[in-house]
Amino acid sequence: MTLSPWSRLSIPISCTIDIEQTGRSFHAHAIPVGVDLRPGDIVQMHNAPASVDFGQSMSGTCQATVLRANALSRFWTRATSLFSLTDLYEVGFDAKEAI
Repeated sequence: MTLSPWSRLSIPISCTIDIEQTGRSFHAHAIPVGVDLRPGDIVQMHNAPASVDFGQSMSGTCQATVLRANALSRFWTRATSLFSLTDLYEVGFDAKEAI
């Protein structure tokens, strides 16, 4: 099978999910099983729960599809990621007034 550098390869995979919404943690992780993700790749989850109620957590597996980035998408993602990284630096601290 020959793919052009502009086409996307679709790979069905299994994905481990971990969702928690508590006072201690608020997160949703999806970890693809058996595939390494590269810049520009897209992971589409199938039948994954959208959320859990406050105070709850959930772990499990679901099906997903990885859409591999084409050559142009991979280049664009790498080029623009350097500029997006600076968004993480915009952290501010306010001095607390002594009472």
